[in-house]
Amino acid sequence: MPSFATDVPALLLRLDPNPYHHGTLGAARSLGRAGLEVHALLGSTGGPVTRTRFLHRVHTPPHTAARLGGSGGCGALPDAELERLLLDVSDTVGRPAVLVPLDDHGAIATARLAPRLAGRYLLPAVEPGLPARLADKAELAAVCARAGIAHPTTVLPGSAREAVREAVALGLPVVAKWSRPWLLPPGLRSVVLVRTEAEAARLFQRSEEAGSALLLQRRLPDAPGADWFFHGYAAEGGRCLLGGAGRKERSWPPHTGLTAVGSWLPNPSVEQAAARLTAALDYRGILDLDFRRDPATGVHHLVDFNPRPGAQFRLFTDGAGLDVVRAQHLHLTGRAMPRAAVGRRRGESRGGPGRVFVVENYALLATLLGPPPPGPEGAAMARGPVERAWFAVDDPVPFAAMAGGWVGRCLGKGLRAICLRAAARQTKPSPHTERRNPCTTS
Repeated sequence: MPSFATDVPALLLRLDPNPYHHGTLGAARSLGRAGLEVHALLGSTGGPVTRTRFLHRVHTPPHTAARLGGSGGCGALPDAELERLLLDVSDTVGRPAVLVPLDDHGAIATARLAPRLAGRYLLPAVEPGLPARLADKAELAAVCARAGIAHPTTVLPGSAREAVREAVALGLPVVAKWSRPWLLPPGLRSVVLVRTEAEAARLFQRSEEAGSALLLQRRLPDAPGADWFFHGYAAEGGRCLLGGAGRKERSWPPHTGLTAVGSWLPNPSVEQAAARLTAALDYRGILDLDFRRDPATGVHHLVDFNPRPGAQFRLFTDGAGLDVVRAQHLHLTGRAMPRAAVGRRRGESRGGPGRVFVVENYALLATLLGPPPPGPEGAAMARGPVERAWFAVDDPVPFAAMAGGWVGRCLGKGLRAICLRAAARQTKPSPHTERRNPCTTS
């Protein structure tokens, strides 16, 4: 185990109201197991993440709770209000803390606020506007072009008619993305597959509601083992102090969703692209890159740059127990970065390539409803050490809370579906007969 500055606490920041974000749980467990005092400022006050024994305290003051988890999306919280909130939390903690943003909005805002948070929080010395440029899907194509990184052909239509024309020119189906997904209200997905001209026009017409521009992207074909990612921690000059490439074995929703099962699988093409990009940008801090391989050329195209930990970051735990959030704490507190070692700690699987990460709830959906995994190579990776997103022997309560919550949600959705089908089957009642939906109550 590395030697951590245990007198320096950590604050996990996640403004997104999703209570089932397993990456936040992973960060709390990782830092808590290292002997650090872990605080969290979350957009959701309930849910299984808050049940972990490794969180010292969850901070959500009453006057901002509605704004953090409100229906207007996490973009509703202005920088000035976030600054006041972080300063209030700092007063409560009582000493400087390492700040770990876990969603795009938090990473973007804290980079801008870093000079004003100095002395209260330790943050990577990244250029203040860089995370916003990298997380903006419309900006990423230009960033990749300057750095010589492959990126799918991307256009920004200026009207619904132009969206139709560009979608046809790119070749339907195309990938549609909102340029600033952290501003999205509930009900709009950040990435969708547009299959028809009418879908392209309807989606563009929701631009004002989305709060950012719609972009259309050439769809690289689905292929076994095509989806890859890179997680790392970069220091001065964009040097990666820790990093690794992984492959999506299963995702949910299929092909465009998050990693349900992933393997740490070395890939020189992905690793070299990540190193070139971070060096060209002088990027500093935690990063999560998504790639898709074009089966026609074998080239890996960068499709997303997330300036914060990915939800499956615990996949990349080396033999010394080091992952990206631990690396950030060590680096920002001036501690030495240890060499990888072989071993196992309580509650943790062995480290290094070959590890597998499983998100139990999404893996179940992907297995039951999604396409088959990549094939024999992917099946072989499943025999490596497994890191589970929710279940941990030394911290079982979050898994139980997640399972109970998901069962309740599934039952609720099933009941609503039954009610809707029953209502649809009912004929229009006559003036003398009142029909009742069997799923309603008086």
